[in-house]
Amino acid sequence: MISHTRGILWMSASVVVFLLNDALIKLAAETAPAIQVVGLRGVFATLWCFLVLLSTGGWRRMSTIAHPAVFTRGLLEAVAALTYLVALSHIQFATATAINLSTPFFLTILAVVILKEDVRWRRWTAIVLGFVGVVMVIQPKADELNIWSWVVVGSSLLGAIRDTLGRYIPAHVPTTIMSFWSAAAVALMGLALAAVEGWHPMSTRGVLLLILASLLLAAGYQFLMLALRSSAEMSVLGALRYGSVLGAIVIGYFVWGDVPNALAFAGIVVVVASGLYILKRQQARGTPLPRLADEQP
Repeated sequence: MISHTRGILWMSASVVVFLLNDALIKLAAETAPAIQVVGLRGVFATLWCFLVLLSTGGWRRMSTIAHPAVFTRGLLEAVAALTYLVALSHIQFATATAINLSTPFFLTILAVVILKEDVRWRRWTAIVLGFVGVVMVIQPKADELNIWSWVVVGSSLLGAIRDTLGRYIPAHVPTTIMSFWSAAAVALMGLALAAVEGWHPMSTRGVLLLILASLLLAAGYQFLMLALRSSAEMSVLGALRYGSVLGAIVIGYFVWGDVPNALAFAGIVVVVASGLYILKRQQARGTPLPRLADEQP
């Protein structure tokens, strides 16, 4: 039960730092192409993670990156991060955050199909209602679909697959290695795409924003992996992401003056309510998922 509680706390911490990271990236992307910004942030995050590996001796297990689950998870992280953050530069911050909350719905489905979690009808009802809330935020129209909104949905699906795969990382692979490879994969893919587009000079302010964002990213990777390696149910960990939408609304309003319309705001309320209900049902049941055989405490 202690591991279950720690997992919830680690996941909550990752939600906070990832939200702040996204806000800094959106600010930095106002003066340079989004792909270049994401790639450069990945370089800084890779450096922070490598310093941790050097200080802890984790670098001696660098070869574990070649493990199929570790390597694939890093690639999924890169694609999901790039698609989301590029889309973030085209739509409102609060809206993108709300749409990204479709990740818990995908996580719950994968938890049932792959991890064999026991998800009952009440939680399924909350999942369906939550997805309705996401559609209310996206507000798709037959003649005018916002392609960037759907890019965020695709990124959320990739993120759910990435997190599910995290359950199958062997215990001998340090979380610092996974954080390092996640950051490095984002850096490599982002810089490669930026080279194709052409490099743009960045201001000192933009670089400083990226350095701060990279510190938050490196910490977020570590928090997330500690959460995924706990005994907390995947569907419950996913539900903790819902709290980020409130912070996103506040940040979006004070930094960019973003105000969701009435339907989008109603959708956000539905998404948050469904997530809180999922968490409440899990607390009522009080039955955390047993650890996988190769999972470390």
